[in-house]
Amino acid sequence: MNRDPAPHHPLVQRLIDARQVSDALFAIVKPDYLYERPIRERHRIVFYIGHLEAFDRNLLDQRLFDLPAFAPELDQLFAFGIDPVGGGFPTDQPADWPSLEIVREYATHARRQIDGALAALGSPTQNKAAEQLLNVAIEHRLMHAETLAYMLHQLPLAQKTTALREPVMTQTERHDALSSMISVPAGPCMLGMAREAGRFGWDNEFGEMRIDVPAFEIDRHMVTNGAFVEFIDDGGYRETKWWSLKDWAWKEAERIAHPAGWSQRAARNGHPEWTLRTMFDEVPLPLDWPVYVSHAEASAFARWAGKALPTEAQWQRAAQGAPHAASGNFDFRSWDPQPVDAHPDNVSAFGVQGQFGNGWEWTSTLFEALPGFEAFPFYPGYSANFFDGQHYVLKGGSARTAQCMLRPEFRNWFQPHYQYVYAGFRCVRAAANEA
Repeated sequence: MNRDPAPHHPLVQRLIDARQVSDALFAIVKPDYLYERPIRERHRIVFYIGHLEAFDRNLLDQRLFDLPAFAPELDQLFAFGIDPVGGGFPTDQPADWPSLEIVREYATHARRQIDGALAALGSPTQNKAAEQLLNVAIEHRLMHAETLAYMLHQLPLAQKTTALREPVMTQTERHDALSSMISVPAGPCMLGMAREAGRFGWDNEFGEMRIDVPAFEIDRHMVTNGAFVEFIDDGGYRETKWWSLKDWAWKEAERIAHPAGWSQRAARNGHPEWTLRTMFDEVPLPLDWPVYVSHAEASAFARWAGKALPTEAQWQRAAQGAPHAASGNFDFRSWDPQPVDAHPDNVSAFGVQGQFGNGWEWTSTLFEALPGFEAFPFYPGYSANFFDGQHYVLKGGSARTAQCMLRPEFRNWFQPHYQYVYAGFRCVRAAANEA
């Protein structure tokens, strides 16, 4: 696209940096496949080329700048994405979309228009509205950089440029040693943050709620692929007793028998072995990597193990003292997971490892408003549309999560029957003297 504006402020530079991340993702896809839909619940890839620039244009126009419309029909077409429970699967065909030339011209024009206005902005620190809106534009783009990554993960390898293939970090033989638990004493946990904190956050992050959490035990590491194989081998996907009625009905209707991205092939000894599709390869299943599954699958495993998924408060209490911006597999440092114990310095005050990066972590907490919730006036549906009892909170972050979103207050959410997010889990149980 066009040359970036000379930055006048760190937020402008951060927007430029975020653009480079998203532009690089589109470059992975061979041009003939930009109209593919790797995940049926999502738009075709071409939509996002227009959406990222349309979002910024629509957000900043008349709120921060006067950005005269030059293609209002495309502003509208590229305005909104799709939620996986948004009322059925999209049925559009490639021919229903503008040509790639038109989409790219729109994106280039929109970016150039925004850049011209940014060049005259001055310092956003003197304008709190500008600071907030630019942070929204930056983090929105970085969120989509992660969404695009897990979409492209599902794209057939032949449709991507695989020169970015990276070595697999694994020590498969030791995965059994990664299943210990940590005791967390009873104590308080504060969810959310005060509006007066003076820090950027999305609307659902504001509103402090103090919770007294009873003592509990939590997995030191995220549940590994190796542990999940044991669940499968023990008939976990065939036993109704481990699944809720809704989750079992979904699993049966979709004929799901293993995590997304897993396949089986014949081994030399005649027994099938699992393989995993990484972003750019098909490899023997790394048993010490975190397993990525839907909330439904994570919940079934937890019941099978005699445990449960943590509440949001339990997860956050367990994370107290963790240096969430230090070592770890996050901020686009890797395309794929790493062993769950690869970063021992990413550890909480209680000794819980790897809660920030390497995979979002499912909780048992429904996504709901914190006390005093106020929707963003410029994006009223961002959170409020999903306070519907059908979405669960995830915490932490993945390899493709930007560092700025590793703040402990950040709340991600998804519906329980969606396998494609870079999301794993760890389990909890009541402390021995509490059981």
